[in-house]
Amino acid sequence: MKRLPVRSSADRDAALDRLVEALLGLRSGDEMRAMLIDLCTPAELEALSDRWQVVPLLLGGVPYRDIHERTGVSVTTIGRVARCLTHGAGGYLHAAKALGLERHRATS
Repeated sequence: MKRLPVRSSADRDAALDRLVEALLGLRSGDEMRAMLIDLCTPAELEALSDRWQVVPLLLGGVPYRDIHERTGVSVTTIGRVARCLTHGAGGYLHAAKALGLERHRATS
């Protein structure tokens, strides 16, 4: 069997940067939708959509079980998204802010 060369972290970062540039070059929702459909498998699109679907609910303070009951998204995925909201790179929060979504403030 032919072995593929192992890509370095720098190569992976550069490839991601090129993808980011391509995505930023799209000018409409229709273009972005077409790119995502071409780029991702149906299962990947479903997973991405599921993750994004729970972001506003988590920011709104909805409990995991309620989110699961409303959306059908697994509690494991909901927990993963919640961890990203707290300890991730900030992508979900940047997108949420751009859409005017804010984190629920707990009252004491």
